[in-house]
Amino acid sequence: MSLRVEAAHKSFRAHSGTRVVALDGVDLTAADDELLVIVGPSGSGKSTLLRAVAGLETLDAGRVVIGDRDVTAVPAARRDVAMVFQEGALFPHLSVAANIGIGERARGARRRDVEVRVREVARTLDVEHLLERMPGELSGGERQRVALARVMVRVPAVCLLDEPLASVDAELRLRMRGEIRAVQRSLGVPMVHVTHDQFEAMAMGDRVAVMDGGRVLQCDRPEVLYAQPATTAVARIVGPLPMNLLPVADGIVVGVRPERVRVCREDEGGRVGTVVSVEPAGEECLVRVLVDEELLARLPWTAAPKVGERVSVAWRPEDEHHFDAASGRRR
Repeated sequence: MSLRVEAAHKSFRAHSGTRVVALDGVDLTAADDELLVIVGPSGSGKSTLLRAVAGLETLDAGRVVIGDRDVTAVPAARRDVAMVFQEGALFPHLSVAANIGIGERARGARRRDVEVRVREVARTLDVEHLLERMPGELSGGERQRVALARVMVRVPAVCLLDEPLASVDAELRLRMRGEIRAVQRSLGVPMVHVTHDQFEAMAMGDRVAVMDGGRVLQCDRPEVLYAQPATTAVARIVGPLPMNLLPVADGIVVGVRPERVRVCREDEGGRVGTVVSVEPAGEECLVRVLVDEELLARLPWTAAPKVGERVSVAWRPEDEHHFDAASGRRR
């Protein structure tokens, strides 16, 4: 069962009385058995879009279609959509087992069937030993696993995740990325995952939609987004580090990834500048060089220059990306 968002518009009235556009003609699809990740900075419209799909926000214009059913005017409770929030959103007065099975019990499933299904799913997500505990006794990661278990018990038409990993530590985040992928494959339904973390987006998504200013700037496979960003905005958002963007002649902006920049001795050719900072990053370091403007390079720590040193920076012509200076679009 697929998900389609067509020409979605949504605006809000700010405290000043002006209208703020949250969604500006968004078109997006998520196919059967696809994990679509939406990434963008704060205020890009990604969470508003997710809430509109869930039925928690009403669109000013446009449609939301699940399968062959237009659910734009359908209340949230009747859309057959499951949503996992950043904090898990568990009922604090119910045990873990009751939280996982509450949806099926509300739909009138037999108690014994619910108990069996709850235990099966809890075993899959390694929370079986927590079934008798209360939400207040759980860690952040455990709460998120319980929230995912509640989704798996239900098997909804569409599953929505609103920054579910934002409040867990780095080690647990790495593990839970794999668990979310496993849940998505198990359910076999469209899953839409919203995050501000582009590394998380690129690691998890079958496709990634990049949003900014209420619009989808580009939606493609992660490797395509990295190799062929459609605009300068996408180039800044996607990648381990923001792309260097350098205005040159004839209305062209040249982009080059920090990992493609070489830092050499001053007399080895290239653009000459001064090292303004060197930041440790494990086995690597991030070096900022002031040429006509600041350039960022990612280098092995053993090749780190000193702050204040005069160096030259260079890259291969094939590592350049060219954009139109006026529109920001890829040439």
